Parts: sequence; C-alpha cells; structure tokens
Amino acid sequence: MNTAELLLHPVRLRIVHAVSGGRELTTTQLCERLPDVSRVTVYRQVALLVDEGFLEVAGEQRVRGGVERRYRLRQDRPVIDVDAAAEMTIDDHRRGFAAAMAVLIAEFNRYLDGDGADPVADRVSYRQGTLWLSPAELAELTGRLVGVLREVTGNGPAPGRSAYLLSPILFPVTPTQPNHGGPPAEASGHTPAS
Repeated sequence: MNTAELLLHPVRLRIVHAVSGGRELTTTQLCERLPDVSRVTVYRQVALLVDEGFLEVAGEQRVRGGVERRYRLRQDRPVIDVDAAAEMTIDDHRRGFAAAMAVLIAEFNRYLDGDGADPVADRVSYRQGTLWLSPAELAELTGRLVGVLREVTGNGPAPGRSAYLLSPILFPVTPTQPNHGGPPAEASGHTPAS
C-alpha cells in the first residue's frame, strides 16, 4: 500500500491526528477519542499503521494480565510529498479531500460534545474567503505560511498550551486560466445579467 492510499482513509487519518504533536496514546485511549468507530476497526487500523511505518510503540506496561502499548508517530514516517501527490489520480484527490473533511467534521463534533466547549473563548475559526493570486503570489504566500507554521510546529504539550487542529485548504475555485481583462463580474461585486 502506498503512502497516499494508507493516509487517505478517514479512520487512519484520525488516528494520525490523535497521536500528532508528540502525543503517545494507547489503543484504549484512541478508542475513547474515536467513540463512533468500533474497537476492532481501531485496533486493525493501528496495526496497519504500525506495519506500514507510521506508528511505533513508545512503551509498554502490564494491565490486568495483558500488555498495553502506547503508540506515537514515527519521526521518519513516510509523507505524501510533491512526487506522491503528482502520481495521485483525480479520484485519489477526491477521496483524499473527502477523508480530510470527514476527519474535520468528526474532530469538530468531538470538540463540541466535550465538557466546557466554548468556541468563542477557544478562538475557533472556520472562515472562508477568496484570494486572487498569480502563481508567483501564491508561491510567496505559501512560503510565508509555511515559515510561520514552522516556528510553532515543534511546540509540544506544556502547561497553558492546548492542541489545535489546523487544516489549511487551498484550491482554485475555477480551473486556472489566463486572465483576459480583469476579474469576472462576480468578483467585482456585480452579478451578470440573466
């Protein structure tokens, strides 16, 4: 199974999110974080992520006659890089986006269902907007965003810190085409006559 096939699955993607940021979780804790997923499915997907090199055992302890393992993300895990993304089909991208959205919905519902959820105090944001960018401007924006995020991606759990799920989504609203004479009427605040 290639990296894209492995990650573009809603349950596996949720498991990867759950153990990101330096967290170490047992399968029992993962089942608590994914209450809508059967225990058998969680155990099966954890085993697959271990076999494929995404997760590793961080520690073990004896619990009621059995061994309970804590899992964490491997630092040298495979990623969907530019080359892997280039090999994905349109349907792969469609499935990947659907998996990402399923994860966002599940995680947001988990947050809202938790004790003390306060979207205003927690500075929850799910805004959308349209940006008009040339390829050079897009490259510059992406580089700046990556730079800002790189400054905080090494942060680990600490008193006063909460884990936030950040999922930047960026895609052209219409297929990229040469610009002939300025933005379309909708973008300038006028709607075309019907």
